[in-house]
Amino acid sequence: MNKGIKKTGTPSWEELKASPGLPDEDRLEKGPVAFIECVQEIPCNPCEEACPFNAIEVGTPITNLPKLNGEKCTGCGLCIAACPGLAIFRVHKNYTDSTSLVEFPFEYYPLPEEGETVNCVNREGKFITKGRVVRVRNPERFDSTPLITVEIPKEFYLEVRSMERKRCKGC
Repeated sequence: MNKGIKKTGTPSWEELKASPGLPDEDRLEKGPVAFIECVQEIPCNPCEEACPFNAIEVGTPITNLPKLNGEKCTGCGLCIAACPGLAIFRVHKNYTDSTSLVEFPFEYYPLPEEGETVNCVNREGKFITKGRVVRVRNPERFDSTPLITVEIPKEFYLEVRSMERKRCKGC
């Protein structure tokens, strides 16, 4: 096997499908929901602590993969900034008839502006599509992990996981 987190640094689709952190298709149809792409059994549980709705369970041992309870998840996104592995996203599949929203952690400056068109990339950093920034959240409680929400064509909601970095003037 030449794909997967241990070979490429990014989870393969097979690894993601086998993880307990993904919402099922029925939950994706209902509205915004967390999409936990954690596929390595490492000692970590800030996502569980961050969720005010108990929708994420790691339990004991702490190396368990986080399990999403899609019915409890409200899609608030508080778990996204809490994840030190930047492995949680928020997906709103049916934002409009033709577009979806994907929210992701983005720890690069300069941050995009709301309304700006950006190049959206997949887990490997490859360009997928253009997206429109609809929200930039960067409150102090996120501890320097801003969250960016982009509106994208619906066919890419399972692929888009970040955006290309903007180059600052003089860099």
